Amino acid sequence: MNFEKYFKNKKVIITGHTGFKGSWLTLWLKMYGAKIVGVSKDIPTNPSHFNELNLKKKIVDKRINLQNLKKLKNLFVKTKPDFVFHLAAQAIMKKAYLKPLETWMSNLNGTLNVLESLKSLNKKCIAVIITSDKVYKNIETKRGYKETDLLGGYDPYSASKGAAEFLINSYVKSYFGKKNSKITLGIARAGNVIGGGDWSLDRLIPDCMRSWSKGKKVFLRKPNSTRPWQHVLEVLAGYIILAIKLKDNKKLHGEAFNFGPAIYHKYRVIDVVKIIKKDWKDVSWKKNKKNIKHYKESNLLKLNSKKSNTILNWRCILSFNQTTKLVLSWYKSYYSNAQDVKKTSLQQLMFYENLLKKKNL
Repeated sequence: MNFEKYFKNKKVIITGHTGFKGSWLTLWLKMYGAKIVGVSKDIPTNPSHFNELNLKKKIVDKRINLQNLKKLKNLFVKTKPDFVFHLAAQAIMKKAYLKPLETWMSNLNGTLNVLESLKSLNKKCIAVIITSDKVYKNIETKRGYKETDLLGGYDPYSASKGAAEFLINSYVKSYFGKKNSKITLGIARAGNVIGGGDWSLDRLIPDCMRSWSKGKKVFLRKPNSTRPWQHVLEVLAGYIILAIKLKDNKKLHGEAFNFGPAIYHKYRVIDVVKIIKKDWKDVSWKKNKKNIKHYKESNLLKLNSKKSNTILNWRCILSFNQTTKLVLSWYKSYYSNAQDVKKTSLQQLMFYENLLKKKNL
């Protein structure tokens, strides 16, 4: 698929562009010649992949809190985007427990204001709204959750993301469902994403890298929990392909799609750590026995991505060893010479693009 054909000289709004996934998506679409307007309230981490890539000088970089509907709507109307990728969210489970009000405001109201801003547009626009694999009511099924399964998370993060999906569906049916609607929208539910450039607190890979780079033990909350691990570029390829398919096939309007690894991939937290151990010196860990009141994580979470495989022709193409090697090489590059991060990120992006071409995706 010729991504450049669809994005060159197109106006693209990316919310959450200063975050982990957002910075990679900004870099990727900029390579295709897209005219990007990034919207974030701040730069969420230090270090920052966004800063390391020096993206601020190459795009229109806006500091807008998504709670400010007036500013956000004005930006949409002024920009007249061809594509919108809504990634901005409070995405850390632990932080969601500690700051539930902030989480609900960000994940629900932020999405509401993006939808209102889309509604104000008087031109055709493709929107991809990213929610989460945790929107499903988790009964720890081994078959993997399908898009038709019941939604309903109990914790602030999962519940706010699930509520956002009801909100999105409401707008699709009430405002964007008419034949003459100029907005075509899709929902993306992704699994656990890993990759270079992630500096978030309370995420496995960045926690490991920070601790081990200082010769310290990393504390693991749930060593035996199984998650749908996948590289950030796999997921972003899914978002991009979804946007393209929405443009070419209006029948996909309002549909949700899972983006996760193959069902037979069963890697626990401890498995990931042990694989990384092979290529990283001074690795040690310890189970974190301290619990936050009310804080509980599921032991098993799996996605069924057959719908994306069949309709979008998307699938994870990296082996798990390739995934971990890309992650480790990125962080090794950072710790040996932070100035090489941009070069490393571009090299990994080109490596992945070449794989896509070989797979005819």
